Amino acid sequence: MKKLIVLAALTVAAQAALAGTGYYLVSTYPEAGERTVDFKYWNAKPSGRPPRSAPELGLGYNVNARWFTELSASWFQLSPGPLELAALEWQNDVMLTQGQYPVDVALHTTLERPRDASEGYGVEFGPVMQTELGRTQFNLNLFFSRDYRSATANAMQLAYQWQVKYRWKPALEFGVQGFGEVGEWDHWSARDQQSHRIGPALFGHIDGAGKQQWKYEAAYLIGTNSARNAKTVTLRLQYVF
Repeated sequence: MKKLIVLAALTVAAQAALAGTGYYLVSTYPEAGERTVDFKYWNAKPSGRPPRSAPELGLGYNVNARWFTELSASWFQLSPGPLELAALEWQNDVMLTQGQYPVDVALHTTLERPRDASEGYGVEFGPVMQTELGRTQFNLNLFFSRDYRSATANAMQLAYQWQVKYRWKPALEFGVQGFGEVGEWDHWSARDQQSHRIGPALFGHIDGAGKQQWKYEAAYLIGTNSARNAKTVTLRLQYVF
């Protein structure tokens, strides 16, 4: 029984490793030369299963006005077990359009290396889209992902993100976020095997001296996680300098 519990925990950790974009919206408008320290954290409580959480710490750099790159490490904890390193990731977002069309588009890519080398590596890529109407911002992202050189390698998967945000004040903006995974990109899973989450979110930033800035994002998501009912809290803090 103990071996089965350990195996289940490792399986969940592997599934969570590339799940960062399952809880945090990707939106990129690089300011050349800016650097970021990026802390993320989510905690989910699936129905009938123990709580799980995953902190992540990243260092980012805006190479120029079109290209953002970040190296990060993520950990995973299946309560009441220990917190363990899950994976290392390298994210790159490149702007393809910047204002010349009604919708701005960027190309998002992430390369992930799980802690266990036998699990191979994961690749995620897809379009990041954003437009605005007055003070309201609209986002829609479609991401394709797949594991390679792994015994559990699967077919190309499809996930989505969307967000509606109202820019009330710099220190306090509010909106709604949605995330989901539908299965293989060309052959979606049955409805009860898909995962969809939605909930309210708060955002804001506080300026410091020079280019220094603190940004925050928090959301409460309700829906399904790995096809099970779950309630999830997410938090993201960024220090820009």
